[in-house]
Amino acid sequence: MSTTYLAETLFNGNEILNNVSMTVENGIITAIETGNKATDGVKLTGLVSPGFVDVQVNGGGGVLFNQDPSLQALQTMVQGHAIYGTTAMLPTLITDELPVIERAADAMAEAISQGTAGIIGIHFEGPHLSEPKRGIHSSSFIRPISDKELAQYCRQDLGKVIVTVAPENVPADIIAELVKQGVHVCLGHSNATADVVEKALQAGATGFTHLYNAMSPLTSREPGMVGVALNDNNSYCGLIVDHHHVHATSCQLAIKAKGWQRIMLVTDAMAHVGSDITSLPYLDTEIIREGDKLALPNGTLAGSALDMATAVRNTHRDLGLPLIDSLNMASATPATFLGLEQQLGKLAVGYSADFVVLDKSQQVQSTWISGNKVFDAHQ
Repeated sequence: MSTTYLAETLFNGNEILNNVSMTVENGIITAIETGNKATDGVKLTGLVSPGFVDVQVNGGGGVLFNQDPSLQALQTMVQGHAIYGTTAMLPTLITDELPVIERAADAMAEAISQGTAGIIGIHFEGPHLSEPKRGIHSSSFIRPISDKELAQYCRQDLGKVIVTVAPENVPADIIAELVKQGVHVCLGHSNATADVVEKALQAGATGFTHLYNAMSPLTSREPGMVGVALNDNNSYCGLIVDHHHVHATSCQLAIKAKGWQRIMLVTDAMAHVGSDITSLPYLDTEIIREGDKLALPNGTLAGSALDMATAVRNTHRDLGLPLIDSLNMASATPATFLGLEQQLGKLAVGYSADFVVLDKSQQVQSTWISGNKVFDAHQ
């Protein structure tokens, strides 16, 4: 069963094309032709772009993964973010106790085995972090890495796996072992010196979790984690472009230093995104939404209310990046980081038919995963 889509304009990951027909069979793109005059097909009005890939998403649609580590919660998160063009995500479990890690891993394994649309793996953000840079992560759960936790991270039934660690608290040989088992190790929530960060990169770490936030800063005599991240040519950095986590100038500096090819737009979204909830109980406090900002009652930022489409708009309009670079940072770059550059992040023959249709203001009109419409703004 094949379906042909007729696009006025289509961004394939390299350039914007006009009058494009895209044929999809069994969720995979089998043909793309330009200058198309066909009238028989599904018409897509607006700019068709590769779907967004979010490697750090704690919740959505009213659920927080930590509070409900289940298959149903994962499906709800996908729906909550599909509204904003996300077609692939790594639900993110923040620092918690071992039984929650195990339940989250089991839920992910179930989702992967069933081919749950939009779910491509899991991100364990902690619990092996730095106490001084823990943010809203609970002190009571922060701990050294154990064999039981390693066994969960190295499972081969979880899809793509990211583990965020503070390298001063996780030895380089452990990082190397995780990488050997196929885990993508990111560095974050860390007070490490530049030397320790360099050793972690040499051991195989390839990413930095929410650049600038909760990490040792760049100073004149100690580059810190931020300095090493900006200076390293090969690693990838997640960046929260919500105008609360990172100043616009710092965002621009990061993109100038590393290029769009190494900066991934991420949401760090909580349950509030894709829902109308304003307050979420969290441990012994609550996370309150005020406008587009999430914080604890004491003012500490607590994840974000950001969605990927807004991240693209903020990057394009407010940071002044070309639209195609902004779109790539939300699609091609995270896909490449995960080793999925032959499947996701572009619209080309052989790739998954994951795409989003945007109007001239980059507002999402519809979202498609594997050629199936999962959101329509007009329905």
